[in-house]
Amino acid sequence: MADAVEQQLASRPEGEEPSELRVDSDGLVLSVFEWAGEGRPVVLTHATGFHARTWDTVARLLPGQRVIAIDLRGHGRSDNPEPPIGWDHFGADVAAVVRSLDLQRAVGVGHSMGGHSTTVAAAREPGRFASLLLLDPVMRGGPASADPEAARPSGAFEFIAKRRNEWASPEEMVERFRDRFPYNVWAPGVLEDYARGGLLPNPDGDGFVLACPPAIEASIYGSAGSGSADLETEVIPQVRVPVRVVRARQRQPGEEAPPFATSPTRPDLASLFADGHDVLRPEMSHFIPMQDPAFVARHILDLAASADAAGLNR
Repeated sequence: MADAVEQQLASRPEGEEPSELRVDSDGLVLSVFEWAGEGRPVVLTHATGFHARTWDTVARLLPGQRVIAIDLRGHGRSDNPEPPIGWDHFGADVAAVVRSLDLQRAVGVGHSMGGHSTTVAAAREPGRFASLLLLDPVMRGGPASADPEAARPSGAFEFIAKRRNEWASPEEMVERFRDRFPYNVWAPGVLEDYARGGLLPNPDGDGFVLACPPAIEASIYGSAGSGSADLETEVIPQVRVPVRVVRARQRQPGEEAPPFATSPTRPDLASLFADGHDVLRPEMSHFIPMQDPAFVARHILDLAASADAAGLNR
């Protein structure tokens, strides 16, 4: 990336917070967090079980950009529908947000499931995206899912439904996870953002519960990548903008690795896009934006600068 983009990396003023918006998507109310800025819009979409505020560290490294971070249905402050939830719904959520806010030529950023959702939205709303940054995306569907286990981190599904749901406070969650993988490799502050945004007051008593209930999260993993459209033949060909696919290393056959230590992304994914580019980060876990927010911010700024140089209106 250009030195000019490297030099742009700064931070928003200390204490700056996003405003919370409410957007309708198929009768459900989504929570959306907007960081003010006059620059090209950036749309951030999270992974399964995460939420919009997990992107706070990245958003703070994008001063001047208008940053939109979405709580997908069943996550964060958005409505919780009854499971199961198909992955098409998440793409519809992203599309509903960019339509509602009338975003034009945005940089779409998606992590894991959010990469799938961002791609579906870009296919449905092509004029609203200038480029995509897909961070270790889970991209299954049709011929793209030759290995049905490739998009499911080893051992992940079994413990999701048994995830601890009740917590005394976000601080308790931080202390519980601080020294455990993968949280112990995250950048400073990201775990605190994850805990604060990932808990809601317990409606049945004291303390807090997970904003993404274990039953919903488990159902999402159980349907990983499923959708009515074939991803490889019906969705990806509709995406004509530049796409950067950033991957962690693949799990090798027979390798014993902790859940999420390796990438679920097929190595040739970038080649399926009309203008796709592959970026390998073999030292990273699946949680690239949590481990290296500055790396993600630099790629976002680079894509925004490229769109500006191409004269794409926003």
